[in-house]
Parts: sequence; structure tokens; C-alpha cells
Amino acid sequence: MTSSPAKKWAVLFTSVVLSVASVAPAFAQSASSAPAGDQAAAATPSAAASKAAAKAQRKAARKQARAKKNAELKQLESNGYNPARNDPNYPTDLQNAQKKAAAGAAASQ
Repeated sequence: MTSSPAKKWAVLFTSVVLSVASVAPAFAQSASSAPAGDQAAAATPSAAASKAAAKAQRKAARKQARAKKNAELKQLESNGYNPARNDPNYPTDLQNAQKKAAAGAAASQ
């Protein structure tokens, strides 16, 4: 079952048209959308300051959460937990360190 060259060209042409037609809407721009430079110029200074303040708050929250996690890890390590060790008793080692840390915290209160 052989195809004629005309059929091959028709199939090729159809596949090219369909692939171009499916990609074209991705490059289209609606009337309400503007280039990124225009949107940045349209932003008011108070909006930019508000964004900067929100970004600073998120950064401070991440920094505080990281410090808390590092303190918890340091406390567990001081109670015998070693995260770098490839240990088959991993869950029990961690649980024992957590119990020791909780017992130490309860004793200090």
C-alpha cells in the first residue's frame, strides 16, 4: 500500500498548518494585556512600597522559621541524634532524642 506524492504533501501540509495554528494563540496579545515595561510604569509608588514591605515580611518569616528549625535540629543533635549517619534505627534514634529534649525542657521549667 503505497501513497502517492500528492497525498504525502497534503498530509505534511496539514500537519504543518495544525502545528502552527496550535502555537499561534500562545503568542497573541489581548487588548487588556500590556508589555511588562508598561505595567511596571503604571504601578504607583505606594503599590511598589507595599510589594516591597510584603516581600520583606515574607523574608523575615522565612528567616525566623529557618532559625527555629535550626535550633530544634541543634537540640536534637545535642541529645544524640545524628542526621548525617545512615542508620537503620533512624526513627527510634530520632524519637529517643525527641524524648530526651522534651524531658530536658520539662525539667528546666
